[in-house]
Amino acid sequence: MSKLLKSIIFIIFLPLLIISCKSPDGKFKLPGGDARKFPADPAKRVEQNLKEGRGFRLSEMNKRSGVFDFASSNELWRASLDVIDFMPLSSVNYSGGIIITDWYSDKSSPNESIKISIRFLTNEIRSDALDIKVFNRKCSDTLLNCNFTEISGNLVTELKKEILKKASKYKTNSDVDYKYPKGLNK
Repeated sequence: MSKLLKSIIFIIFLPLLIISCKSPDGKFKLPGGDARKFPADPAKRVEQNLKEGRGFRLSEMNKRSGVFDFASSNELWRASLDVIDFMPLSSVNYSGGIIITDWYSDKSSPNESIKISIRFLTNEIRSDALDIKVFNRKCSDTLLNCNFTEISGNLVTELKKEILKKASKYKTNSDVDYKYPKGLNK
């Protein structure tokens, strides 16, 4: 029954589809440009397309290029990496503006570890430029039975303060060479 219904609908709409391919003068018109309206010389075609706004030139690309800020020239980014230098990094995405460390624990308490997430809200050195989150993981016996909590308060404030202090030093001493943390190359 449904095949019959589909066939009837197809038969009804097929003539409508074919009729819609006609131009207003009643002739069938294939899609695409009319070769008689465009010059045969490629250089003249390019010029005509540019006049009509249908193209671009690679030589014009340099005129419209933006300003790119790289990680090594961003003081806030560099300071953040320096402050958390002792921790292994899990994800570092400069274009996304986020640094996430892996779980870190010192040898004195192997069942407790922390993880830091730093999100950059702006490149300016301001107190509201960073969104820092610190997570704590406490495990009993094995890594299968763990409790996760977000730490707020003094540790987050101290991290932010230290990063902003280092960033402002980098800003004033911009001629000092930057040393990348372990594992990151230029």
